[in-house]
Amino acid sequence: MGLATLGLLAVAATSAFVTVAVGRPDPRPAPAAAPAVPTTTTATVPPAEPAPTASVPAPASTVRGTVSNGRHDGDLRFFLLPIPEGGESYGPADGIPVTDEDMAEQISGGAEIMTALRAFGYKDAATRTYRTKDGKAEVTVTLLRFTTAARAGEFARSYTMDLPSVEIVGDPAAHGYVRKPKQQAYTGSTSGISSQGDVQYIIDVDMKGDPDKALLNDVMKRQRDWLISGR
Repeated sequence: MGLATLGLLAVAATSAFVTVAVGRPDPRPAPAAAPAVPTTTTATVPPAEPAPTASVPAPASTVRGTVSNGRHDGDLRFFLLPIPEGGESYGPADGIPVTDEDMAEQISGGAEIMTALRAFGYKDAATRTYRTKDGKAEVTVTLLRFTTAARAGEFARSYTMDLPSVEIVGDPAAHGYVRKPKQQAYTGSTSGISSQGDVQYIIDVDMKGDPDKALLNDVMKRQRDWLISGR
């Protein structure tokens, strides 16, 4: 199966990984009415305060990886762009590996496309979604690792979406897409696709109203820098 066919099967319509739309928070319940004040009072002994408990620090990540001349070795999750300060991870903070079964369910073509991907040099994938500190956007970063940088770059160039295109600033190898909502109360999104070395990366940014292309540009650039240096 040629790459053109592979690209059409895998990524012609939409991103393979769908992030959760940012919804409005549930309305807070109305406060309960204050109880009536009793006409008589009785002395009571206040309950003993619970003993303080020591805070348990979050466990340090054990995910490790190294990069040299564009080759990324080790756990692919290590190369997911770190969550910015104040951001909130959905699921494990280190991200999650994407199994072949997960990939086949998300990409048009199922098991057939996985066979084609493996033949083309696909090795593995990892993903992570986080919410920004201000709570206004959700960012999903997905990495696909290939046997060579040439294969990663070729697959990234063939990865297209049936959406209006948008320029990506700060990442010369990238191309992007935008989906504006029909109403400002709905969720819009921007997506960027690029590669660095033997890794292709896909970034989806969802937010209410018209998407902020500046946020996508920033995340794409930082992901590229992270893949180059590994730090």
